[in-house]
Amino acid sequence: MKITIIYDNTSFRKDLQADWGFSALVEAKGKRILFDTGSSGSILLANMAKLEIAPEEIDDVFISHAHFDHTGGLSAFLDRNSEVKVWSPGSFRGVKNAEEVIEVENSGKLYEGIYSTGELAGIEQSLCLASQKGIVIIAGCSHPPLENIISAASEFGKVYGIIGGLHGNRPEALKNLNFICATHCTQYRQEIKSLYPQKYIEGGAGKIIEMKDTASGR
Repeated sequence: MKITIIYDNTSFRKDLQADWGFSALVEAKGKRILFDTGSSGSILLANMAKLEIAPEEIDDVFISHAHFDHTGGLSAFLDRNSEVKVWSPGSFRGVKNAEEVIEVENSGKLYEGIYSTGELAGIEQSLCLASQKGIVIIAGCSHPPLENIISAASEFGKVYGIIGGLHGNRPEALKNLNFICATHCTQYRQEIKSLYPQKYIEGGAGKIIEMKDTASGR
């Protein structure tokens, strides 16, 4: 399993542009899934090019929620690759030019070892990936309470870690996780880093996190 952060408020690599929003490439179980698309199509595609990620090689797009900083690059991406399956929460309508759009309401399996929490609190779904250590959650903003996201993900196995925006969730909600990569709209980032220094992984555009026998980032 390999997660490459493409779009974030900060840049891990100096040659990539930081901007308000989030997107990541998830490579797992033989699938290449674009998780969210940031705010700007031009920034999304430029960062993808520098990361040598070809839009034409993406299999699926997973949209966490309808806010523009997670969907703004979708149209530009679909102009480059419309032959994808888009997994969209029910609150996000009007996806055009995609080969197939699947509205996700309830929790369930997308592919073997790849799941959705379903749309929680009527606003947001998270992606759940099975690894040797447990379930890894990819979250857009964590608008629903983090406890609810973790509980929904626990349906698929013990939750091991999380990557993504944590919004205004208190750091204590993360206490049982083994690794945390807080990105985008995380209000208590410094508190999380201070409370969990051994678990914390810096994010930013260009950051690559790989899951093998243990969680590791480079």
